[in-house]
Amino acid sequence: MSIVSLFSGAMGLDIGLGQGISRQAAAGLGNLTELPELKVAVELDEAARSTITRNTSKDIHVFDNIQNISAQEIIEATGIKQGEYFLVSGGPPCQPFSTAGRRDSLNDPRGSLFMDYVRIVEGLKPRFFVMENVKGILSAAIKHRPISERGIGFPAISPEEMQGSAFQVILEELKSLNYSITYGLLNSADFGVPQKRERLIILGSRDGEGISLPQPTHGPTRLPLVTVRDAWLDLKDEKPEYPAYPQSRKKYLELVPMGGNWRSLPLELQEEAMGGAYKSGGGKVGFYRRLALDLPSPTVTTSPSQKATDMCHPTELRPISVREAARLQQFPDSWIFEGKMLDKYRQIGNAVPIGLGRAIGKSIMETVQGCNMPDRSKQQSQPSLF
Repeated sequence: MSIVSLFSGAMGLDIGLGQGISRQAAAGLGNLTELPELKVAVELDEAARSTITRNTSKDIHVFDNIQNISAQEIIEATGIKQGEYFLVSGGPPCQPFSTAGRRDSLNDPRGSLFMDYVRIVEGLKPRFFVMENVKGILSAAIKHRPISERGIGFPAISPEEMQGSAFQVILEELKSLNYSITYGLLNSADFGVPQKRERLIILGSRDGEGISLPQPTHGPTRLPLVTVRDAWLDLKDEKPEYPAYPQSRKKYLELVPMGGNWRSLPLELQEEAMGGAYKSGGGKVGFYRRLALDLPSPTVTTSPSQKATDMCHPTELRPISVREAARLQQFPDSWIFEGKMLDKYRQIGNAVPIGLGRAIGKSIMETVQGCNMPDRSKQQSQPSLF
């Protein structure tokens, strides 16, 4: 049941997968943050590596730069032979494909860190792999052409400029590994996570087993969605860690109700509050955003105090704290994040919610155990982390 984690970050995906795969965790035994199957973690960010070593067993081999290691080095470090690994997991850095980033900076995946993920999977030949990434990768083009340079009077759109061309390259590379591939867009809130966060999940099966994506457990006709209030219900955050808002932001945020954003401001103040962003394109939903207690949170950002990615506390005039953000990602309170405050926010915001990872792990184990996929909408609620 050995697992190799690539681009590990603060290990949200790994904790979740471990809980979904571990027989002890499934039976409600032992520490839910123990990761007995995890053998290797690979993470470039120094603060995140410190978080990994602070919270996990010394038996886990931690590497820094994936570009500097080979599958053979992992084999030698673990003593596990090629083909005997159970799972390789991870999400290659996704900023070029994020809709929040500059869509004119996309690069061909064949020249990116994605290929290092492929290289390690090819070298280890695990039974399964899990790859996660942002929603934007589905529509990303290898080469971006501005809208102003399209249409009459301009050359025809090339195949590399077509929407989705980057994702097609990714699928072709993964299929070249001779794995059966299934993929889809999953919303974390559908799996008992107190957060609406869409992630592209790609699963691979080496032996042609009928691996499937997990089926939603929460939402209409299913279990109730988990809310911000639920996530923070018993949180003891006696010294909340967060940056202070400048007074220039506070004067507008105090006018925003729970669940609102800049559009909730009086019309005569909206342009003044937004400045140059007022006339820019896009929904701008993150500006002056205040969370609602009785709804799932929007996607937890890496900078919840920044103007465009605001995550203001529902009832207080401040950003959500480090620990509040961690609860929305379902990290246990015992999980310690290393580094400066901004390092902690970044690690939390970049993580895969634990509940989503757990659902994926359970789906893999159902394949291993030869179970028919059940109708989870009729199942009873599973115990919460908190």
